[in-house]
Amino acid sequence: MPAHEGPGHRTYDAVIVGGGHNGLVAAAYLARAGRSVLVLERLGTTGGAAVSTRPFAGVDARLSRYSYLVSLLPKKIVRDLGLDFRIRGRTISSYTPVERDGRPTGLLVGGGERRTRDAFARLTGGDREYAAWQRLYGMTGRLAQRVFPTLTEPLPTRDELRRRVDDEDAWRMLFEEPIGVAIEENFTDDLVRGVVLTDALIGTFADAHDVSLAQNRCFLYHVIGGGTGAWDVPVGGMGALTDALATTAREAGAVLATGHEALRIDTDGRAAEITYRTADGEGVVAARHVLVGASPQQLAALTGDEPPAPAEGAQLKVNMLLKRLPRLRDTSVDPREAFAGTFHIAEGYDQLATAHAQATAGSLPAAPPSEIYCHSLTDPSILGRDLVEDGYQTLTLFGLHTPARLFERDNDAVRDELLKATLAQLDAHLAEPLADCLATDADGRPCIEAKTPLDLERDLRLPGGNIFHRELSWPYAQDGTGRWGVETRHANVLLCGAGAVRGGGVSGVPGHNAAMAVLEGDAG
Repeated sequence: MPAHEGPGHRTYDAVIVGGGHNGLVAAAYLARAGRSVLVLERLGTTGGAAVSTRPFAGVDARLSRYSYLVSLLPKKIVRDLGLDFRIRGRTISSYTPVERDGRPTGLLVGGGERRTRDAFARLTGGDREYAAWQRLYGMTGRLAQRVFPTLTEPLPTRDELRRRVDDEDAWRMLFEEPIGVAIEENFTDDLVRGVVLTDALIGTFADAHDVSLAQNRCFLYHVIGGGTGAWDVPVGGMGALTDALATTAREAGAVLATGHEALRIDTDGRAAEITYRTADGEGVVAARHVLVGASPQQLAALTGDEPPAPAEGAQLKVNMLLKRLPRLRDTSVDPREAFAGTFHIAEGYDQLATAHAQATAGSLPAAPPSEIYCHSLTDPSILGRDLVEDGYQTLTLFGLHTPARLFERDNDAVRDELLKATLAQLDAHLAEPLADCLATDADGRPCIEAKTPLDLERDLRLPGGNIFHRELSWPYAQDGTGRWGVETRHANVLLCGAGAVRGGGVSGVPGHNAAMAVLEGDAG
């Protein structure tokens, strides 16, 4: 939308600060319910972290630049809003290469139950690990069916959610004991243990036995999505979702004002004034309700309240475009299958523990753990026709255990050092260097970009680069969380971003819940 579009009048039923996917979900629900809605977005486009861009000069490749897979977005939101948005499942869940007894091998999960069972048997020498895998993910699958629908309902109490789960073993494993206990009790193979643990670490800097259970909350959100735990590919890239949301909100009457940075919220709990800044100066609009899709830190800065504890991200995000997929040292696996799912690198159980310990001590991991997937294998529509015909592919890499503090001394130098070490771990499992497969842009530069937590903080105002805005929350009510988990100390100011209870990830859940809180309050 044009950056100059702005408020059409002074007073709105709701002003939404931040045009990321959650803010757009809230705007669409409220506008469709007949409310006057204004979205103030600081950047020149809506979408926030869920955007698709062409990051490489002169190359027709539209990548999901920050967020890239969909699991937590409820079908209910897609149906309610009539979104023109599709996802595709991945036939392969994951591939994890490893060297055993001096030979390259690995674990391929997916392609059918028999094939997965055989892959476990080849790697581990028997059926025990696969049987344990089936038991564990059977348990999480049943839990997902019971927990996921609650995300778009008023917050249950802890006891209510426990009764809904109705499985004391699952409850103990996920809600009471560090996830490392269950992993070590159920599995003996280091590689299998590591594959399970990775779901507890994406965007979360924690050990398997962290007493805070931050890793458990991360694991929970990674296995409950859609009631199945499946992670799917957004057709057309992640920007297809936010474009559809922006279109729906605008068609319902919401005003989407890009290039408008909110500076201050003044409220007495019943009415509010929001001061904003554009390239042309400052302005003020009034609203009955204010919904903030920015982080809790930004909310506190806007309202003048005491900020929450500092947040910290811990990931490396890398986008690449390849002329071709690289050949693997493990010749038993087709690269088109290995990269179609999640390709785990240096993510054995002991490797993950070592990397965490090294980062905690203030050093970059010697063997940085990461995982990769190839969007274009499942959805080639993000590439121009010529690139598809020539066999080009995208790769997205997400590195773990690299907290923001490690980059503070020299972000550029540490980024380069980490990227080199991370790609070296990948190269160890390839039959040819990745560098030989990288495409080049119109200026002859390799098509690769890397983002550290400090880069994400600068680009997107994610506090400390934390992709969840702060530590993930349990999906039940605690002191001060309110009925929907979006309430603040100001009655007419709601948090509708990832930092809300049941926030984090591309879900739209906080946006939905904030809109429901407004509509429910108006009806009351």
